[in-house]
Amino acid sequence: MRARREASTPPEIPGFEYVRLLGLGGFADVFEYRQDLPQRSVAVKVLLASSIDEATRERFFVEANLMAQLSHHPSIVTIHHADIAADGRPFLVMEYCSRPGLGSRYRAERITVTEALRTGVRLASAVEAAHRLGILHRDIKPANILTTDYGYPALTDFGIAATMGGDSAAGTGMSIPWSPPELLAEDPQGDVRGDVYSLGATIYSMLAGRSPFEVPGQPNGPADLINRIERSPLPNIDRDDVPAGLQALLARTMSKDPVRRYPTAYAVAQALQQVERSMGLTVTQIDVPEDLERTVVRAPVPGLAEGEVTRLRPITSIDPVQPPTVSSTTSAPTAASTVEVDTAPPAVASPVPTYLAPPPLPEGARPASVGRHTMGASVPDTPNDVGPGSAEARRRTWRRLGVGASALVVVGVLVTAAVLSTGDPRTGPTTAAPTPSATTVGTTVVPVPTDLVGALSGERSVLFSWVNPDPQEGDRYLWGVDDETDARQVTVSPSATVELPEGEDSVCIEVSVVRTDGRVSTSPARACYP
Repeated sequence: MRARREASTPPEIPGFEYVRLLGLGGFADVFEYRQDLPQRSVAVKVLLASSIDEATRERFFVEANLMAQLSHHPSIVTIHHADIAADGRPFLVMEYCSRPGLGSRYRAERITVTEALRTGVRLASAVEAAHRLGILHRDIKPANILTTDYGYPALTDFGIAATMGGDSAAGTGMSIPWSPPELLAEDPQGDVRGDVYSLGATIYSMLAGRSPFEVPGQPNGPADLINRIERSPLPNIDRDDVPAGLQALLARTMSKDPVRRYPTAYAVAQALQQVERSMGLTVTQIDVPEDLERTVVRAPVPGLAEGEVTRLRPITSIDPVQPPTVSSTTSAPTAASTVEVDTAPPAVASPVPTYLAPPPLPEGARPASVGRHTMGASVPDTPNDVGPGSAEARRRTWRRLGVGASALVVVGVLVTAAVLSTGDPRTGPTTAAPTPSATTVGTTVVPVPTDLVGALSGERSVLFSWVNPDPQEGDRYLWGVDDETDARQVTVSPSATVELPEGEDSVCIEVSVVRTDGRVSTSPARACYP
């Protein structure tokens, strides 16, 4: 085992008094200092003398500029100052996060599902904000998630994000256990979906108490981990309190094929919110700037010279339960952009929803069970009201976006009858919705589920997950294998597990959103595995 190196000597910085060592890194050490004016504790990241060459120095200050553009985000560490000490070493003065970070907690504590979901939404918000500025983090992991005095997770260490040029990602200090397979290849290729993978791997670690492909009692060296990351299916988290919907979300986020992952960190945040709703939890608000130029980084950019990074625009507040206002203009992509990320829902026509009363069922009737199809975990379907978040003043300036609303239309007789006659899947039938009067015709239509995708979960099981683009209190989902229209099931979780048919290696399902008043998506979402 390599011996732990000694810490470097903390530099003398006018206006700051050294307190103690906080941590050692590959290229820098971090110390706690006490600032004289204003009086406060700060973290000072100092580049190692042995690491100072022109490329490293440039990367260090690019990191400072990147963090400065993002540092007003509630879940990104604030940078206060950057300079060069009298001995020639560059340093960054940053927000001091006094509480234990995820790096020290995830192996030592049993982190609750509630905290993991809340932290996941906030981190996804931070990653989305970076992506909208054309910045890839490329090293999201528990050790880079600190905790502020207000209890917020705070993403730090954008050092690798500063080297988004042609350098091999695997050769710039990425952490193998949380890295996506495409960045561990001989010719690494990555985009925002690489950060999506690492975000999912970090949430997984919070719940599992280990990195995703670490096997207790087995060799877990770099070669072992790379082999599993590239070839082995993601193991389910062995905890009874982790719902099937969250297992499905993580499986999709960490798919080996980037195309099968959530396309953006914003989509991950929305999916995590849906799990919160399905569990009856207070929904964590998404903190993203409303009006940044929309960019996606696929081709890395060296150096991120001035003018190459999108500037922050004014931010306004939107009610988190209302769909955000969408600008009709689209800015030209920056030099860092090759693919556009459009997190806003598309504008569509508003067709008239149709209500159909179902035929009556006998008292206590329930939907027919399907032998080889297992519903997602049954959890409460009525979330608590979203309470106002308490955060620092700087956190209030950030956009509070809820889930955006898409739209689509009309209902089928079979789908409506099946759902209205079954009621809540846990409590039995409910009263049929009345036939609408003329005054109800203009009611908002029910959207079709989006991002429906399946992932292998076990030898013959496929875990399908989807996103409700406009979740409402009491929403449920009607789903079934697409060639078995008489065997639909109702679930409150945005996921379902299906066994592959005997002798076949593929399966397709259809899913519709069901409102509490009986309105249902038409043209249900359909997807197949593989």
